[in-house]
Order: sequence, then C-alpha cells, then structure tokens
Amino acid sequence: MDKREEISTKIARVVEMLAAKNLGGALIGSQPNFSWLSAGGSNGIDLSREAGAGALFVRDDGKSFVLANRIEIERLLNEELAGTEFEPVEFAWEEEKASPTFVVDRARELLAGNNSLGSDIHLGPGVTPLESDLARCRYQLTVSEVERLRLLGSEAAEAIGKLTRLLRPGETEREVARRAADALAAHKIRSIVTLVATDDRIDKYRHPVPTDRSWHQKLMIVVCAQRGGLIASFTRIICKGTPPDELRKRTHLAAEVNAHLLAATRPGASGADLFKVAAQAYANLGYEGEEHLHHQGGATGYRTRDWVAHPACNERVQESQAFAWNPSITGTKVEETCIAFTDRVEVVTKSSQWPQIATRVDGQEYLSPDVLWL
Repeated sequence: MDKREEISTKIARVVEMLAAKNLGGALIGSQPNFSWLSAGGSNGIDLSREAGAGALFVRDDGKSFVLANRIEIERLLNEELAGTEFEPVEFAWEEEKASPTFVVDRARELLAGNNSLGSDIHLGPGVTPLESDLARCRYQLTVSEVERLRLLGSEAAEAIGKLTRLLRPGETEREVARRAADALAAHKIRSIVTLVATDDRIDKYRHPVPTDRSWHQKLMIVVCAQRGGLIASFTRIICKGTPPDELRKRTHLAAEVNAHLLAATRPGASGADLFKVAAQAYANLGYEGEEHLHHQGGATGYRTRDWVAHPACNERVQESQAFAWNPSITGTKVEETCIAFTDRVEVVTKSSQWPQIATRVDGQEYLSPDVLWL
C-alpha cells in the first residue's frame, strides 16, 4: 500500500463517519490525527498544544484540503504532504489571528451542500466534536501502518537495549532519561514519555518522573517512542549483578498476567473483558487487587492510549489494532506493544538481545521482557 492508497483508505473511513453523523465535512487539526490522515506527516511546531499549525479538511464527497496560513503552507505541502492530493487553501496569518472563527469560516466556504461541520479540536458552538469518532477511524491499522509500527517497535527496543548495557550505577535518573531520548533520536524517534526509576522508587511509584537520584542496584526505564505519529511503548528493568529473588519472582508473575492479556487480545473482546482477564490473573497468582494500583494499558496507535481497559469499558478490539499492556506488581512491571489479529497477537517491541520470559496460555507461548543482569 503506497502513501496515496493509504490516505485514500482513511479518507473513505472519514466520509463514512460523516455520513453517519450527517455532517458536511470534518476539520482535522490535532497533531495525532494530522499524522494519521497524512500517513505520517506532522503539523506540529508547538508541542505543548493539541492543535498543530494547519489543518486537514475532508468533505462529505471525499474531496480533501489542507488549510494553513502563508507561513506554513509551502512547508507542509513540500515536506509533510508531498505526494498527496490535499488541495491547498492559503490565507494570511493576520486574518487567522484577527478572528477566532476564521478557519471555521473558511472551512464552511468549502462545504458542498450540507453546512454542518465537525472537528477534532473544540472550536465552539456550531461545530460538532469528532475526536472519539475519528479515533474509531484510526483503530484498524492499514497494511502500511502495521509495517511502520513493526519497524518502529523493533528499532526503538534495540536502541534502548543497547543503551542499557552501557549504563553504570551512579548515573542519575535525569541523565539516563536524556541518554534514552538521544538513543531514540538517532533513529529519528522521539520519546514522548520517558520515565526512569531507581531502586526503591520502582517500588513506590507507578509513573516515576526522572529525578536527580542516582541508581545503585536496579533501574527501570519506560518509553513511549513516536515516529510518523505512531507510538510504541515498552518498559525495561536492569539490575547490577544477580536480581533479588523477590524481583525475579514478581517479574515472572507480571509476565504471566501479560501472557493472559495477550492471549485475550482478539477482535471482538471488550475493554471490560480484558480488565477482567487481568484481575482474575492477579487473583490466581495471589495478588488480588493489584489491578487497582495501576491501569493495565489498552489500545494505542497515534496516542499513547486510545482507551484503557477498565470495568465499564465497552470499546472492542479491532482487527489490526495496536495495544500496549503494562501489568505491574509492586516493585516491577512488564510492558510491550503488540498488534491484534484474528488468529494471533504480534509483539512488535521485543528485542532479540533482551532476556525473555516464556509463559504458556492455552497451549500457546507468549514472551515478556525479563530483568536484564549487568
């Protein structure tokens, strides 16, 4: 599937969604959705904002446009949308700044009949919010996206795997985080979440933002690696010398929970079903209630999590949808990114150089990352 074919497939999904919502068009300006619809392009400049610079617009007849001011339009066309068929709509940046409804008004001028407009960014009264609807358009990865996610997961995991073998006790969490980001950047990958925990901070905090503490015996690194909009998340734990027995035991039990989640991640399963699988696995292993101390992960793709499995979650697994599960037992965590297919689940972040824990569920073997000894 080439770029134009991928974009055409996605536009068709948006058009189908517009028909179901009885809308004449959709403005798509958030950074994740721009990357999705453009097959890996970016409208990001100010990464502190949800909206990017410029927006894509899909009309109910399938006609597509890119709306941007004259500061951005040429760069977007030449570098982010090269080889695509988005028709440019250029305007003065002064006009855009002068009116909060300017882009909406320009989009309405492009409508072919139905004057109802939707957007993934909140644009005020009269514009239908579409983020959840567009998210469902994103869930099923195209063939090209599957290949890109496989490559992203493999390269990110290998990069962090190589880095961990160079780390030495005494380095601070912030320094480790910087080195992790640099290792990924060498592959044109951006770490949009980088968590690092040393020693007892692994036991205390599920989301350990890096500090100036130095590590001595054990270290946990968590990254959400992004390239072309797609995201692969994984966790790695290293230990100086032989890992303590309790760490090894808990990691192997977390791997068993992970294996049960992987086995259950099949098209049609609901988020509530998957949460129940994790909760039952913890209970069977003697850690009942551990699922209440941290979410177990969920669907991913162009956001770190499109939805998280929980008792009331009625979202359902789609064919070729990406997931990142992160079962944890106090003091350790197992996390990989995978893709769900009808007959299998494929982990895309495993590394050939990283020690693996093999767990069998219903006769099928599932691999999870073990603790690496230094």
